[in-house]
Amino acid sequence: MSATGTTRQKMPSDIAAMKGQAPIVCLTAYTTPMARMMDAEVDVVLVGDSVGMVLHGLPSTLGVTMEMMILHGQAVARGLAQACLVIDMPFGSYEESPAQAFRNAARLMAETGAGAVKLEGGQHMAETIAFLVARGIPVMAHIGLTPQSVNVFGGYKVQGRGDDGARLVRDAQAVAKAGAFAVVLEKVPASLADRITAEIAIPTVGIGASAGCDGQVLVVDDMLGLFTAFKPKFVKRFGNLGEAGAAAIAAYAAEVRARSFPAPEHVFADEVKK
Repeated sequence: MSATGTTRQKMPSDIAAMKGQAPIVCLTAYTTPMARMMDAEVDVVLVGDSVGMVLHGLPSTLGVTMEMMILHGQAVARGLAQACLVIDMPFGSYEESPAQAFRNAARLMAETGAGAVKLEGGQHMAETIAFLVARGIPVMAHIGLTPQSVNVFGGYKVQGRGDDGARLVRDAQAVAKAGAFAVVLEKVPASLADRITAEIAIPTVGIGASAGCDGQVLVVDDMLGLFTAFKPKFVKRFGNLGEAGAAAIAAYAAEVRARSFPAPEHVFADEVKK
């Protein structure tokens, strides 16, 4: 609560302080209604570049643009009162140089009101993370399976198995040292996620990682059953809104064709009853 008694929107520093205190609840959102629906229940709302696949029908996140992220970031911001708003930096907007990353991160935050940006990459992005943080831009890091690098990985494969685990430990240590306030661990072995969580000072947010992470994130359309093109192993569907929506649309179509909708209670009389 603030000094005025109103609810204060969470900041990245609040999320960082949750390390070892309480599990961090994070979901993606891309629209104002969805943001309003989750605001009271979650700690972090991520405007993910997954919007390209979930809402725009793209085959991967690689085609997502700055303009797309800004549009959806603005929509989500209008629906939030208490959750921390984090926005993804799209592919090609930060990899070239720290200066490029700053220009685009500053634009994302200025035009959407987001409290932080998220970018993918470990040791090779540490310099960029430090550059952004030093200039007032909080950064959530993302290591393990980084979807923007799917062509390099050869698909959406588990990362960090066997000897490769040491690389991810170094990635986690590097982004923490660079000043990231949290790090997403995606599609890594549970034992490795637990080790990283224990060894670094910033919160870990798992997706296909471990219940031992400091928090969890899912794509909201996945967990609500709205996106059904495919279902990753790590997704649990907590609802079946896709099926419910399809049934509602079918019922509407049937009533229109039967001329039973609109019914008398849905139309207007010539005169107002007195």
